[in-house]
Parts: sequence; C-alpha cells; structure tokens
Amino acid sequence: MRTELTEIAVVGAGSIGCSWAALALSRGLTVHLADPSETAREAAADAVTVRLADLRAPRDAAAKLVLHDDAAEAAAAADLVIEAGPERLDLKREMFAALDAAAAPDVLLASSSSGFGPSSFQDGCAHPERVLVAHPFNPPHLIPLVEVVGGEATAETAVEAAFNVLEQLGRRPIRVRAELPGHVVNRLQAALWREAYDLIGRGAISVADLDLAVSNGPGLRWALLGPIATQHLSGGPGGMAHVLEHLGPPMVDWWADLREPELTPELTAQLVSGVRSELAGEDEAVRQRRDAALQELLALKARLGLDAESRGGR
Repeated sequence: MRTELTEIAVVGAGSIGCSWAALALSRGLTVHLADPSETAREAAADAVTVRLADLRAPRDAAAKLVLHDDAAEAAAAADLVIEAGPERLDLKREMFAALDAAAAPDVLLASSSSGFGPSSFQDGCAHPERVLVAHPFNPPHLIPLVEVVGGEATAETAVEAAFNVLEQLGRRPIRVRAELPGHVVNRLQAALWREAYDLIGRGAISVADLDLAVSNGPGLRWALLGPIATQHLSGGPGGMAHVLEHLGPPMVDWWADLREPELTPELTAQLVSGVRSELAGEDEAVRQRRDAALQELLALKARLGLDAESRGGR
C-alpha cells in the first residue's frame, strides 16, 4: 500500500474536507479537493486559507490547492484519497465504487465517516482491502486524533499504511478494533450528552452552568490524560484498584439512576435557547479563541511530555 505522499485527494469541500486539505497543504503536499457543488468549490479557497492561517503555514502553501468538480479525476492523481462527503450511506457506497475505479490499486481509500463502519460501503469496490475509516475529530487541522477502523474486507496492510500516512500528516491515529455505530469517541460524547440533556431537561442545571461544570472541572483533567488514567491517579498509592473498591459501588448506583431522555421539541428548544444565551451571539469569536487555546494546549502538552507522541497507543 502506498505510503509516500506527494499528492492527496480530498473528496468533499465542507468543513471537514477543507480542514484535511489545509493540513496536507501545510505539510507541503499538493491537494486535489473535489466537490460537485460550484458554490462549495468557490467557498473552499477562503475556508482553506483561514485554516492555513491557524496552522501558521507558509504564505505560498495554498498555491498547491487544485479544485475539481469530478472526484474520480482527483482520485486518479493522488497517493492517498480521503472522503469527507455527506453522512449518507447510499452516497458513500456510490462514491467509494467510483473512487475505487479511479485510484491506482495501491492507493488507500479512507472515509471520514463519523458513524459508518467500512463494511457498509466497501463491498461495492473491486479492491475493498484498501478501504477503511479514518475518522478525524473536529477541527481536524488542529486536533490530532484520528480513529482508524477496518472493515470485514480491509487488509491489515491498509491499516498499517493508514497509521503511516496519518502520522506523516502530524495526526495521532488510534485503532478501533470493532465496527460500532459512532466508533468510540462519538459514543463517549453521546453518553455524556445523554446525561447532560437529561439534567438540563429535568431542571437540575442550566446549559451555561453545565458547560462550566465540565470545562472547569473534569474536562481540564481529561484534556491531559483521559478519563481512565485520571481515575487511576485519583486513587492515590492504591490507584485504580482503590478507586474501584471504594467508589465503584456508588458509581454503579449512579449508573442505575441514569435515564434515557427523549429529544422532544421542548428539550431541543431549551438546549438551543440555552446555548444561544451562553454564547451571546459571539459564536465565531468564541470559536477563534477556542482554536487559539487548542494550539497553546497542544504545545504545552508536548513540552510536558503529555502529548500523543509521548504516550502509548494501539
């Protein structure tokens, strides 16, 4: 499987696709960005430029961006193909069949799908062994995490190649060893959102205070080590064994008390109204400050040896 990158194809010029494109451009690669929508293609150059500025890329980095209306044409020129289209299975099946027919047989075909496993769309390909999911975390030009998921027909050499090329792009891939709806990270988020929505819906806390509770409490620790290692360290010398012995039983009681809220129109309206009030119309300014803070946090973690490269994997 090809791992030496000079040119990559990104299929889909939405937010995720433009982030992938900027990341590759910042690494000196030529990027063939394809989208059938003329409007999306026209907006892509500006979106990529903004992301290149986030990455402090050289001023001429955008010169290697090539826009296409035909995904197959883009794939034919690439050493790696990343699909970032709509989250619709029928479109992914159709798209991967076309990409498989166009790309050289040794070129990896990776989907950014946030929820579908590759087995659900690789069976229409002549070379299904090179098809997998490489699910990034938004915004993917800044956040290093990528979940790599193989399908029933995916070759182990394709998974190894995916790790190789993603690491060349400065990403931190992790191996997800089962095809699950939402993979791993989105399932973890969904579990937290389920309880958050229920707490808000039952009037236990406001939207703004819930965000403050996570971002100023456990979120600070999770950003550095993650929930399991954090739990272990909270146990002192006894570590995880002590935590589970003493706090495990009450935690099981809390699990039993968790509910499954319905996403009713009333709860939806409450969530929408609450976050609008929280951000006070400054969504873009908050996003910019968040992205700047992300970069400083990543730099701090690297300096302290808490970054992805300093810790284990797979």
